[in-house]
Amino acid sequence: MEMHDLCAIAAREPRCILATAVKVEGHAYRKQGVSMLLTEEGAMFGSISPGCLESDLLARVDRVLDTQQLEFVEYDMRPEDDLSWGETIGCGGLIIVLLEPVCGELRSILSHMHTYFQSGSAVELTRSFYDQYTRIHYVTQLAEGAESQTSLSPSPVARGASLGPINTMITDDTPRLSLVVIHSSEADAVAFNSGENDLQRHEGLTDTERWDVPLKISARYEPKPRLIIVGAGNDVIPVAHLGKSAGFRVVVADWRETLCTAERFPGVELIRGFPREIMPVLGIQSGDYIVLMSHQFPREREFLELLEDRNYAYLGIMGSRTRTARLLNDLPPLKHLHSPVGLTIGADGPEEIAISIAAELIACKRAAVTAERRNVQRGIAHATDGHRASGR
Repeated sequence: MEMHDLCAIAAREPRCILATAVKVEGHAYRKQGVSMLLTEEGAMFGSISPGCLESDLLARVDRVLDTQQLEFVEYDMRPEDDLSWGETIGCGGLIIVLLEPVCGELRSILSHMHTYFQSGSAVELTRSFYDQYTRIHYVTQLAEGAESQTSLSPSPVARGASLGPINTMITDDTPRLSLVVIHSSEADAVAFNSGENDLQRHEGLTDTERWDVPLKISARYEPKPRLIIVGAGNDVIPVAHLGKSAGFRVVVADWRETLCTAERFPGVELIRGFPREIMPVLGIQSGDYIVLMSHQFPREREFLELLEDRNYAYLGIMGSRTRTARLLNDLPPLKHLHSPVGLTIGADGPEEIAISIAAELIACKRAAVTAERRNVQRGIAHATDGHRASGR
């Protein structure tokens, strides 16, 4: 689940905490910078591990919400003879997780980030720690080199909001956050009603220094890339569903109003009209992924003619190579063309074809991100919530 999604979820969850892996060493399921949300009601959104740590993190939610304090939690799975986590742990690394109550400044920051994401802009979030990690200062701003897109259905948060940087200031009136450092081996030994000073009990300064947690942590998060599907036939439904699951912001465009409906495509942005009508509304950008699968030759030819001078990341065309050759006849070469669309896996039927298309979209997305990562080397800018994973 992307940070784009977490920001939207935080807006509707009155009591929740944000868990972020601020330091990762050795083998781990996900990388440094990844976040997830945990609610008072026991719901979990996103993940930090394949399920090894989440139940322990969930057990800490009430404490963090009731005390309104930061917690650093250490999960050290490196020792081979450490059986404290049983036999279900598949990781062998060290993970330091920061738990933050979503309230006050952080809630405002996440709302502001959602505004950025809805505009199609990348965001940089910086956390600065002060007074022995007991105070935190947030800054979020448009990431360097970010490109804004058209938002077809802006959220209520985005309406009337500016896209300038937001900076929470630390003053004498800023509430202090009691730092709690808990080791994974102490999961069942936390005394919620203890009168001991948490810093003394857990030796927070020693641990944070030992972990080498920086006083300033920056992460760059990308908006979910748009997947624009031209066509709203029955075979588009599984593609739209898998596209959403794969982290795309799905837009379905079609001129047939009876097909292009919210009942058929729940949670998908819809735009109705012929190619010349929808193109100005779409505002296609360099990060967009486009799939033509309307099975309507004249309309797809019209769309391709309008696409000629635009930049985009991916263009997939459903149909045989012969049909595509006819579609492209007399047109200048089109960039990033994939035809027939989808990976060659011997797919048969709409569901398997949808899987092949989704797999190709993911592969192209990861390849693009890997190339871009070479130019981003500050802080924990490879936050995998924001599509900065390196594998394919």
